[in-house]
Amino acid sequence: MNRPENPFPQAQAQLPAYSGELLSMQQLVDANALRDPQATYFIAAETGRSIRFEELRRVCVELGAYFAAQGLEPGDVVSLFLPNGLEAAMLILATMYHGMVVNPINLLSQPAQLSYILEHSETRLLLTVPEYEAQLRELAAQLPRELRVESIADAGWLDRARGDAAAPRRAAQLDDPALLMYTSGTTGTPKGVLLSHGNLCANGINISREHQLGPADRGLAPLPLYHINALVVNLVTPLVHGGSLVMPPKFSATNFWRDALQFECTWVNAVPTIIAYLIQSAPEELGPRQLSHIRFCRSASAALPPEHHRAFEARFGVDIIETMGLTETAAPSFSNPVQRELRKIGSIGKPSGTQARVVGADGGVLGQGEVGEIQLRGGNVMRGYLKNLVETAKAFTADGWFRTGDLGYRDADGYYFITGRAKELIIKGGENISPREIDEALLKHAAVLEAAAVGVHDSNYGQNIEAYLVLRPGAELHEHELREHCLQHLGRYKTPRACHIVDDLPRGPSGKIQRLKLPDLPAQAVRASLRLHP
Repeated sequence: MNRPENPFPQAQAQLPAYSGELLSMQQLVDANALRDPQATYFIAAETGRSIRFEELRRVCVELGAYFAAQGLEPGDVVSLFLPNGLEAAMLILATMYHGMVVNPINLLSQPAQLSYILEHSETRLLLTVPEYEAQLRELAAQLPRELRVESIADAGWLDRARGDAAAPRRAAQLDDPALLMYTSGTTGTPKGVLLSHGNLCANGINISREHQLGPADRGLAPLPLYHINALVVNLVTPLVHGGSLVMPPKFSATNFWRDALQFECTWVNAVPTIIAYLIQSAPEELGPRQLSHIRFCRSASAALPPEHHRAFEARFGVDIIETMGLTETAAPSFSNPVQRELRKIGSIGKPSGTQARVVGADGGVLGQGEVGEIQLRGGNVMRGYLKNLVETAKAFTADGWFRTGDLGYRDADGYYFITGRAKELIIKGGENISPREIDEALLKHAAVLEAAAVGVHDSNYGQNIEAYLVLRPGAELHEHELREHCLQHLGRYKTPRACHIVDDLPRGPSGKIQRLKLPDLPAQAVRASLRLHP
């Protein structure tokens, strides 16, 4: 295909490392191609395939022909059910570049969740790989409207899909939606978080500034792109500071440090589960001397146990920067400083480009050391939940602050600490899991009368799943039988570690199950415990 040298000459003017100016995804891509066209942006760790900023813009522009051929218009939703890789990364950026809304779907989603997301989002096009194609076509055929499912069969798909260069039909505005991500909530029904171009760019600026990132920095990105962490921190943020990323197909403890060394990464992105695995599995000969070029490891998505924090730094000589954020805030809203002497182990850090406050049950703002709900506002906070005005209204206070649902406090130095979760969401290895989803699967078993799942501490995953069951009168339940039931309905990752059989579940005055009291039930209240997996 004959590709012009300058496919989009009316691009945004040159962009410095990070200017603080909010730009759309189109403007960010164009600006990097003008500023340093030959600089590497993306490297696929498994194959070594790479793309430079100039080619990134060319791919984005020329995929416009493919989107137009599918009948897509700015504002339409394009869903991706794709593993990590160059194709997934380019499609995410190209979709937003042309003013459409990209919806990366969690590959761990069960069929019921998938059907809900595809119908609720009104997606027009679903892109996947052959491994999932038959399953997704079957689900799409059951929807009340037509949905085109297309498989990306090989590494040449991007080149075949690209057509003649053409500018987007309508330049995206900062307030236009760019990203739709579904997150599990305590209701069990996924909520569609809508984030704008301005939200994404705002947090790219915040992250670049907090971590002091520039064009020479290269991040290792082992987290899946259907998580807000990887998408914003690793994919979008380098467009702000002109850096690059290395992406393996998935996390591998064996390959993690190999990739970081081979591709000369200056920082790595992780979650507490990854950090725990790295401590346990690193080769003996690997130590601080070999890793001296890595400036820091960034930890997010769940609380990092202080013992793991200290053990990692002692073992590898790489500082950990602990952060905290939500899908609704386009990833981090808090961060510890880069400087070791300024950080506080066990703290999520200080507000990162946002305003934060701690509020009591009466709505009053609390002082230092007082525990209440942490609330936020800032340019990174979502525009709302898709087609869900009720939940959107619940998520914000009357004066416009976002309710995180996390309980915590602020110390005298302005650092924030999480003490618990007001919401009952389970976070296993950085993966948000709705307790109700587990409940409903367990209740499908004929012997189960009542079920309540809860997150419990786990040294590897941060949290793991356990459930409490009330059996039907006269019913019996066996470990192997329940294990097979859970594997069928939930998959291994969401199968509870253990199920405890009790006579009654604790309830509040209204009759609602008090889920968070379950782990504290006295031993004599548990009739039997069924261990489903280690």
